[in-house]
Amino acid sequence: MSQWDGKSKGTLLGYKIFVFLIKKVGVRAAYLLLVFVSFYYFLFNPKSFKAIYYYLRERQQYSAWRAFFAVYSVYYVFGQTIIDKVAISAGLRDRFTYEFDGIDTLKEALADQRGGILISAHVGNFEIAEKFFADIDLNFQINLVTVDQERTIIKEYIERISGGSSIKYIKIKDDLSHVFEINDALSNNELICFTGDRYFEGSKTLEGNLLGEKTTFPAGPFHIASRLAVPVIFVYVMKEKNLHYHLYARRAQQVKRRDVDSYLVAYTESVENILKRYPLQWFNFFDFWRARQDK
Repeated sequence: MSQWDGKSKGTLLGYKIFVFLIKKVGVRAAYLLLVFVSFYYFLFNPKSFKAIYYYLRERQQYSAWRAFFAVYSVYYVFGQTIIDKVAISAGLRDRFTYEFDGIDTLKEALADQRGGILISAHVGNFEIAEKFFADIDLNFQINLVTVDQERTIIKEYIERISGGSSIKYIKIKDDLSHVFEINDALSNNELICFTGDRYFEGSKTLEGNLLGEKTTFPAGPFHIASRLAVPVIFVYVMKEKNLHYHLYARRAQQVKRRDVDSYLVAYTESVENILKRYPLQWFNFFDFWRARQDK
């Protein structure tokens, strides 16, 4: 059973305070306040603490003490990515620097005129990818497939201060009409984006191995990727030092048409490679490996 409820924590007042600091004093001033906010979550959010500690201790093989203190670092880095997203949305994109790794993969996919499927994960800061693409000569439409669980006043506030987004949303529906929307977008040479690491109660799932332990993944992205004759690309936007971001785009390798398991294996190997480089940017704050924590 997925223990993620589809909603992230945070308050509208908290976001407004950070936006005020970012605009009036700067991003790094907001980072300073984040030191205390992260400490609050470190002390008073036992469920997410346990989940991240397990990830660091068992899946990343940190020592007990290193894992304990690294939980705080995960909270802090996650907070930084939220501040960065707000800052970039608020018009401060020029305060950041960007590095493109594999952007030719996206260009080649679009040159095929068949559209493409992007699959990411809740690592790094993929939500700023749209701003990333503004720095390069790429003109395409991204469609984000979502269950729309987070249509909140916080999202509406972010959209209001950012002037909106060019990303289109395809909402998953019980009648499967979203499949037709996906096909229409691909026929227009547009990109379809999924996250492949979270599922919801009642949805179809697949069993896979991530960081040496079996767990559960949503079946939808991998079934669609395996059945459609379009390029499949794994994309991550990872935070680095000094307001710098690094975008990675990698074509799925060693996959077979209609072999859904081959796509899942390629995906998990891709996520593992990213987490080896950025172990503190795993942002699934729930029991991702389920009751196996109690082994």
